[in-house]
Amino acid sequence: MRITYEEKIFESSQPIKVNELLKDDINEKHIACIVNNQVHALDYEIREDSKIELLDTSTKEGRSVYIRGIMFVMGKAFADCYPKALLSVNYQLHNSMFCQIDNMKVTTEMIDKVRERMKQIIKADLPITKTVMSLEEAKAFYAHSKNANGRFQINNHAKEISLYFCGDYYNYLYGPMPLSTGIVKYFEIEKYKDGYLVRYPDKTKPYEMGEYKETKKLLATFDEYDDIYRLLNVNTVHKLNKKVENGEINDFILLSEALHEKKISILADKIARKSNVKMVLIAGPSSSGKTTFARKLSLGLRLKGIKPVTISVDNYFVERKDNPKDEFGNYDFECIEAIDLKLFNEHLVKLLNGETIEVPKFDFKVGTKCYDGTTMSLAKDEILVIEGIHCLNDRLTQAIPKDEKVKIYISDLTVLNIDYFNRISTTDTRLIRRIVRDYKYRGYDALSTLKSWYSVNRGEEKYIYPYQEEADYMFNSSLIYELAAEKKYAVPLLKEIDNTHKEYGEAQRLIKFLEYFDDIPDDDIPNTSLLREFIGGSIYHKETKKK
Repeated sequence: MRITYEEKIFESSQPIKVNELLKDDINEKHIACIVNNQVHALDYEIREDSKIELLDTSTKEGRSVYIRGIMFVMGKAFADCYPKALLSVNYQLHNSMFCQIDNMKVTTEMIDKVRERMKQIIKADLPITKTVMSLEEAKAFYAHSKNANGRFQINNHAKEISLYFCGDYYNYLYGPMPLSTGIVKYFEIEKYKDGYLVRYPDKTKPYEMGEYKETKKLLATFDEYDDIYRLLNVNTVHKLNKKVENGEINDFILLSEALHEKKISILADKIARKSNVKMVLIAGPSSSGKTTFARKLSLGLRLKGIKPVTISVDNYFVERKDNPKDEFGNYDFECIEAIDLKLFNEHLVKLLNGETIEVPKFDFKVGTKCYDGTTMSLAKDEILVIEGIHCLNDRLTQAIPKDEKVKIYISDLTVLNIDYFNRISTTDTRLIRRIVRDYKYRGYDALSTLKSWYSVNRGEEKYIYPYQEEADYMFNSSLIYELAAEKKYAVPLLKEIDNTHKEYGEAQRLIKFLEYFDDIPDDDIPNTSLLREFIGGSIYHKETKKK
């Protein structure tokens, strides 16, 4: 075998583990590795020609391994201190995971005790070992063993189960793990609301604990949906699959859709009650369903006697020569300075004062605004609806008084978890939506979508997330069943990506968790569903074929 690491080439006639081969190169910051474009633990055994990259926690992949490691240590600490505690890892907030205990009251004394035990476990640098079992072996193991800290739900679609052991504690973690507890040195655990936060470093400063930024509105939105789906007894993939198997999924889909309609109706009522509102601003990360949401909200407002009128921020870019550039020397079209804020605000003020404006149209080929005589004005019963990346940032509409604006943050905030200890990332649910939509409507394959996803996330982190708590209202566009409906579209697209591409590991990771879901046929999904924006067949959108 020829094995390449940076500029070094190794040869071996026998299988060899990464940490044995690179023992002189691996330091205490390395937590995992990439072998042939797939993420593995450092003790991965190489059996073919390979290219290796070592990962530390400053990388996206390494950080994910770190988070799994600290959650594993947290689980062991609870098992040691409170063996009967039934933990539930709910969702991610600002550099932290919000967790609850379903059968015990969380107290400061409890968390203090667990924190000290976590420090002891980390200081002892205990080995974390992996045991791979077949589905049948895992079922037999769990039938004769009781995991002190969990309610592990074996998924019948899993070909094999990876259990991680540390002493007498074991748990299932979705993805590669650190080789020992000593590497996850930086953490905090603290009581929060009716649960607790397990905090970890920001990716920009992976070796120090930063200050926690509270996101009360985001937490409240998560909590609301989590409570509803717990009440309906569908908060894990296992329970969702049971709905499919028992022929109950159609009613459950209709309940999920009814929840969306109810929330949008409530939002329309709240906006209508604000007599001085002249503008609704909608922002959210990619593939949140903003287009369908805006259409549905507009219909709700019309029922209240309010006529929404849209204006596109995309027509108000600055001239290309004035557009700021990023650190790589490329035009940064996502920064707020790329918008002609002066002209945009002048036009907003004129519209709200009853005046008529000549609407520009931005020509992206030549990089300039042009005018074709199109005019716009607002009647007394009309309000502006604006959708865009900067809509939560007051600089975009700085000339308009705050009491005349309603700002709405929308995102796909899934509360569905794989099981009680392994959550599904809200970023992953949006990514699956985008993969399906990009292929169906934009002519992009899954590889192209994955390649662009880093840049998309980077823009969201800079221009959307810092302002999400500025929103007056939040709308959760997630549908608890959506991944089961998207699976049949996304998996074949992801399987087209082979291991010659850097995105191969990400594709395999997404395939693995999507295959846990039972399929839901499109016929069960109403044509009014927000999900139809991505899978097709929406009554709100004119279908166009991909080029």
